[in-house]
Amino acid sequence: MTEAHPAPDARLAAIFAADGPLARAVAGFKVRPQQVEMASAVAAAIRDRAVLVAEAGTGTGKTFAYLVPALLSGGKVIVSTGTKTLQDQLFRRDLPLVRDALRVPATVALLKGRANYVCPYHLERNAAEARFASREEARRLARIAAFARASATGDRSELADVPEDAAAWGAATSTRENCLGQQCPRLRECFVMKARRDALAADVVVVNHHLFFADAVLRDEGMAELLPACNTVILDEAHQLPETASLFFGETVSSGQVLDLCRDTAAELHVAARDVREADALVRGAEIAARDLRLAVPGRDARLAATALEREPRFGAAVAALDGSVASLARALAALAERSEGLANCARRAADLGARLTRWRAGEEAGLVRWVETYTQAVALHATPLSIAEIFRRELAAGPRAWIFTSATLAVAGDFGLYAGEMGLEDARTACWESPFDYAANALLCVPRGLPEPNSAEHTDAVVDAALTAIRASGGRAFLLFTTLRAMRRAHERLAARLAGDGLGYPLLVQGEGSRSALLERFRALGNAVLVASASFWEGVDVRGEALSLVVIDKLPFAPPDDPVLAARLEAMAKRGANPFLAYQLPQAAIALKQGAGRLIRDECDRGVLLICDPRLVSRPYGRRILASLPPMRRTRELADVVAFFGHAAAAGRMPRTATTEEGR
Repeated sequence: MTEAHPAPDARLAAIFAADGPLARAVAGFKVRPQQVEMASAVAAAIRDRAVLVAEAGTGTGKTFAYLVPALLSGGKVIVSTGTKTLQDQLFRRDLPLVRDALRVPATVALLKGRANYVCPYHLERNAAEARFASREEARRLARIAAFARASATGDRSELADVPEDAAAWGAATSTRENCLGQQCPRLRECFVMKARRDALAADVVVVNHHLFFADAVLRDEGMAELLPACNTVILDEAHQLPETASLFFGETVSSGQVLDLCRDTAAELHVAARDVREADALVRGAEIAARDLRLAVPGRDARLAATALEREPRFGAAVAALDGSVASLARALAALAERSEGLANCARRAADLGARLTRWRAGEEAGLVRWVETYTQAVALHATPLSIAEIFRRELAAGPRAWIFTSATLAVAGDFGLYAGEMGLEDARTACWESPFDYAANALLCVPRGLPEPNSAEHTDAVVDAALTAIRASGGRAFLLFTTLRAMRRAHERLAARLAGDGLGYPLLVQGEGSRSALLERFRALGNAVLVASASFWEGVDVRGEALSLVVIDKLPFAPPDDPVLAARLEAMAKRGANPFLAYQLPQAAIALKQGAGRLIRDECDRGVLLICDPRLVSRPYGRRILASLPPMRRTRELADVVAFFGHAAAAGRMPRTATTEEGR
């Protein structure tokens, strides 16, 4: 790895200057040296077709720092983001703003996975079938049909009055498996094909990481045509890539995939093979086998090693039964494939599912770890690579282009070793820019004294009690983030009782009461709420201003050592003579903690307290390494300093001294 801090480019410095085009286009624009330096490093990497790994602290303005040189480069650019929300923000707000400010005649396109677009063929077919679990789902499908007739894009995000998780969407969209491709009778009306055509013609294409890797691996969603023509790939929120890539470079068979196949097969049989009663029976058999497999695996939201489960006779029998039923269905569909393109597609899907299931049952392959994941009503069988580094190196070598990896959390105290090793980027240029925010003046980090060890039974209750002192002082306006769902639920229960007992009327929200976006909207609107949450609120959450002034983290976010993929990777590292804790677990925890801590200060005017309730930060030697990766906040061990911090802010008119539910509204 080489440091990449080129001298600021004069042309870029003029663009980011106080009297430059961005300042004229963006209200409240401020000159940030870090932003100009990052833009110069990105421009140099694009010019040299190099690989750049760039960490930019909160407030650097990394989006503009990569968009400006990318648009000025004149080549075709793919920008990939961590979520569809960020994707929409880039496409609808940031890209048009920068393009217009620079007066660059670049065309832009938005490309999502096919499940985000209404499929006219499946919508029409399933509406005609009229097989709905409720009248409400039938009404929702009718609304989707009306939307599809009027929409230019078919993008489901534009239809807000049908919930994201509504079953009707499954009947109105396609998957990679059930898409009929060029044989579809509604091809001319296909929204996916239109989005692909727009992407192929555009200068800048905005995708998300799941789509990027699905396409890079499966060559299905249009990327097989996009990548060869692309001069620059920019991967924002790049800290998510190792986990995302691991999923796509492996294989998965799920009960949901089997049930989707059964649903689509039943619909095709109804149209093209009503006379074949035996096929209906085989479909029902595969449905039963898929549901029986879920029942054979205990628990939910769990990740279990395959080797441990295979010692249970019930699990082995359920996998074998599913394998047999899918194989029988595949043979029957192969005999019916000539009756319709839909049945031919179902036959191909059944054969593919059967082949993957057989490979999974065959046992460990070199470099793969097999594991099982449970959800509330589904189960998935995974085979995941122990390392994606060599696989990803091949992607980098596939053609001469620039690759930009950027995030606020890629390094541990400036060291990119873990990330570069995971992604196969050892020869990349690296650069790190600190946040321009004044953390020393505006933020306080407290590790309270006297807390029990984090693995003790009383730890969660002690966290809530310590947090309550800070919550009183802050007037609510707090996130309480926990590393496990069990701790989150226990904390919510205790906090509700303590708030009620002390007569504190702060609105109490908890993850699971609604979607993340709905909870955040309520939190912002209330102004003095307390939100209790877990992993899904550790990143990608932006609450600016006084509505969030306190972030409480219960313990250092070490990944659970019994996670099957992590356990296999740690074992492989130990066999190579490395120290798995120092080389992998510790830097992973430091990066995850930096993500959680990053929720606090989102703007230069924000003030607040970060309360980390894990005594290991100060009692263990490795705590210093973790602390060094956090922003340079003032530090204390005393809760009295937290109370004083908020008291001084209130006295200065920066925050309310007290807050009630009515004031929050």
